[in-house]
Amino acid sequence: MNLNNWFEKGLTPEKYMGDLEYHKDGFLHIYENFQPPADDEFFSKIKGKNLRVVALAEVWCGHCMLNVPVLLRLAEKTDMDVRLLPRDQHLDLMDQYLTNGKRVIPIFIFIDENGNQVAKWGPITESTKAFVDEHKKDLPPKDDDSYDEKFKEMVKIVAKTFMEKPNFWSNSYESMKETLNEVK
Repeated sequence: MNLNNWFEKGLTPEKYMGDLEYHKDGFLHIYENFQPPADDEFFSKIKGKNLRVVALAEVWCGHCMLNVPVLLRLAEKTDMDVRLLPRDQHLDLMDQYLTNGKRVIPIFIFIDENGNQVAKWGPITESTKAFVDEHKKDLPPKDDDSYDEKFKEMVKIVAKTFMEKPNFWSNSYESMKETLNEVK
């Protein structure tokens, strides 16, 4: 599948960040405070591949708040051009990248100069999933009258933790690096 057209449809990081509302403070905090570790050999290797990224994300998504800033910092170090596609407006592409049959984001599709997928990352690291799952286990059933309120409370706690704990940022970076190291 040629992903060049999807890339061309995407928002620039600047436009995406301008559209932030729900998790703006957390996103900007992570973006302003995360720097990839010194790793010139890795950065040089990735620069040489001339990769670009099609990112399926949404400004309201807590996992995107955590992972998109990390991706953007990695992209800055490796000269990867990033374009972000709002998931809900691009379900035909999203449905090709389901996680356990669900539309979970973010999904980062790394493409070469010809628009061919060379790697995919997302939606979250195993450690992030374990953390979120631990908080989800106390939620009432979805048909419970208190579900929406409890879910919103959980999202606030999780988003605050993502913002305040740099180990989540580092774990995401290391996972993305591992994915990119497998690109031939």
